[in-house]
Amino acid sequence: MRGEKPSIAVILPAYNEELTIRQTMQVFHEALPEAQIVVVNNNSTDATYRIAVQALTDLNCDGQVINEQRQGKGNAMRRAFIDVDADIYVLSDADMTYPAERARDLLLPILNNQADMVVGDRHSQGHYAKENRRPLHGFGNRLVQGLVNSLFRSNLVDIMSGYRVMSRALVKNYPILVDGFQVETDLTLHALDKRFRIVEMPIEYKDRPAGSFSKLSTLSDGAKVLWLITQILRHYRPLQFFSWLFLVFFVAGVLCGIPVIGDWLAYRYIYHVPLALLATGLEIIAVMCMAIGLTLDSIVHQQRLAFEREILNTPVARSQGRTRA
Repeated sequence: MRGEKPSIAVILPAYNEELTIRQTMQVFHEALPEAQIVVVNNNSTDATYRIAVQALTDLNCDGQVINEQRQGKGNAMRRAFIDVDADIYVLSDADMTYPAERARDLLLPILNNQADMVVGDRHSQGHYAKENRRPLHGFGNRLVQGLVNSLFRSNLVDIMSGYRVMSRALVKNYPILVDGFQVETDLTLHALDKRFRIVEMPIEYKDRPAGSFSKLSTLSDGAKVLWLITQILRHYRPLQFFSWLFLVFFVAGVLCGIPVIGDWLAYRYIYHVPLALLATGLEIIAVMCMAIGLTLDSIVHQQRLAFEREILNTPVARSQGRTRA
């Protein structure tokens, strides 16, 4: 990005956003007139596609509307990251909840090579707590935030923000393996695990305008949050995950074995044969869990080494003079 202006792409995943898509495209075009506006129409059944196409013509801005048939925000982002080529990617929802006028501020750390990803922080100024009408979503956010910060020794405030500015190096080295709204958390985890530099910047946040409805479901998404926490441990910290399983099975085996040991000490004979078999099986499983954890931890470490070597030798990293945090 040295010596010439970087190309910027604004990515707007959209599913049934006919009430807000045009205004969202307009405010981002006004904030970043040099950027291409890319709308990813994700199986909308309303007029989202038609309005977005017409808006590109009316605004006379560079951009495109991409159709992605596989449902889910993760799939929409994946399609955009594959099809769209840019130096900097601005990601936002298409529902007018994020302030487009702050996009220029979020760009600065990327332009100054101070960050690989800048996250619009909805929480620090209290806007999300004030506007959010779904308290269980706030609880889920805090739960995931605490776990992620604990595992990665970070101090992030908004793990699940949908307003982000990312460098090409991060986008082109991020394998999207999730389908839905967990993608923001997955993106944050990838950046932390691969030691990309993350900067959070407080922003204003407002709830959807009247007549526009969230696609999130409190109960189903709450279950997804719990499943996500399990996956975070299993994928990014396998030794810790399987160590906890080892501890559970080991303690269960000891408890089951107490009567068996009592039989042997008292009678030199085992009367609780089923418990003896169960205790033995539980202890074998415990040992297997520890062995799996150690093996996967070594594999994860080797994958991190391979990623470091690969990204240090990519043209993107060399051209940007990328440094590690």
